[in-house]
Amino acid sequence: MIGRMTSIAFDTLKFAERLEKAGLTREQAAAIAEAQKDAFAEALDSMLATKSDIAVLDAKIDKLTWMMGILIAIAIANFAKQFF
Repeated sequence: MIGRMTSIAFDTLKFAERLEKAGLTREQAAAIAEAQKDAFAEALDSMLATKSDIAVLDAKIDKLTWMMGILIAIAIANFAKQFF
């Protein structure tokens, strides 16, 4: 998914400080915080729909709506044939 990068609000400094308080070195804490931020961003990128994803879905829904309308019209016509 080239070109899709979602920004997220993740306080890497606060997260790193918590890791330091737990006994990690500053370098370790900073590396883990950055890796965590990247993992969140990657997960969001794979889960969120883009405008083009939504446009494709809208087109499919429009087609299904027309198909259902045609099927209902045929069913009504067939039902009406029984009485005329």
